[in-house]
Amino acid sequence: MQKKSFLTTTAAVFLLAMVSCMLWGSAFPSIKAGYAVFGILSSDTASQILFAGVRFALSGLLTIAIFSITGRRFLLPKRSDMGKIAKLGLVQTVMQYLFFYIGLAGATAAKSSVISGAGPFFAILLASFLFRQEKFTRAKLFGSLLGFAGIVIINLDFLNLSPGISLTGEGFILFSTVAYALSTSMIRLYGKESDPVALSGYQFLLGGGVLTAAGLLMGGSLHFSGVGSILILIYLGLVSAVAYTLWALLLKHNPVSKVAVFGFMIPVFGVLFSVLFLNESGRSILPQTIAALALVSAGIIIINKFKSYASNSIE
Repeated sequence: MQKKSFLTTTAAVFLLAMVSCMLWGSAFPSIKAGYAVFGILSSDTASQILFAGVRFALSGLLTIAIFSITGRRFLLPKRSDMGKIAKLGLVQTVMQYLFFYIGLAGATAAKSSVISGAGPFFAILLASFLFRQEKFTRAKLFGSLLGFAGIVIINLDFLNLSPGISLTGEGFILFSTVAYALSTSMIRLYGKESDPVALSGYQFLLGGGVLTAAGLLMGGSLHFSGVGSILILIYLGLVSAVAYTLWALLLKHNPVSKVAVFGFMIPVFGVLFSVLFLNESGRSILPQTIAALALVSAGIIIINKFKSYASNSIE
């Protein structure tokens, strides 16, 4: 009988997924701080894409370096993995962030956060109906709706509910979210036969290189201003390297829904860290935060507790 991996246990999934979400949540204020340090304006999409490209290329280099040192051998992908790396780099890094940064220029931050917050729900839908990796159940639907409701609530003060939308604004944010969801199932699929750490490192390096080239071709530029700018880049590089690698390892050993539902915590952590470290708006977010955490936590518990009940299937 094959020994059960520690990464399939509830404790491991909870701990590592929450660490990943906290790191990704901390990226929101860190990116804003990075824009300030590098002098990147909110309207300068080209420099934002260049900044993202350098960050992700650095993430790839850090992932390769760290795991080469800890593994005492240079981390190299198999030749058969090159196609997987190219596809992951295109979807996970290039498509997701090109659409996100261009879309952000034409949509409000709150609307973008809410649309992006639906990513875990899209990931579960794609895993169930497109990739056929698991069954879609009423518990997954209800849990996802609760998690999404938490994202809406924590952004409620800033959410503009006007009906106006644009293809290159909200539409591109939606495309970015679908790209994230698609890459989640791709990681689950590719990780069964390939090393998820190698896939993570090299897809970041490839995708970051493409974004860097795109940002430069669009006229973007970065102005380094001392140690602070370098430290922010290194931190953001480590955030992606550590969080994405942990996420990929969890997806290798668990159903997509069991892991993806924790993604509803990312915007919650993002708002919390932004208020704590950037003092955004000076508002009291305690009531919204408590409600959002309660709803997201309920969604996570429901999806994980009732994941195996075949009678809940609504396929």
